[in-house]
Amino acid sequence: MAVPKRKTSTTNRDKRRTHDRIKIVNIVECPRCHSKKLAHHVCLACGYYKNTEIIPQEKEAKGRSKEKEAPKAEEKKASSKEKKTEG
Repeated sequence: MAVPKRKTSTTNRDKRRTHDRIKIVNIVECPRCHSKKLAHHVCLACGYYKNTEIIPQEKEAKGRSKEKEAPKAEEKKASSKEKKTEG
């Protein structure tokens, strides 16, 4: 088993630990939608970076997906009721 020959000095120990700290996150306000975002990153709320749309946001598509999911859930319930009445 490897054993250190000498005790590690406090200076060497502290030099090794210089990077073992919590880093401060640089949060700024988005100039377009005024939500919080990381500096030099695309805003996740509006999808813009430096006045250029990077991530296209589709508000209508989100509403449509909920409408499509609801009939499927109703169909599953109806089919499960039919199976119970048959068996």
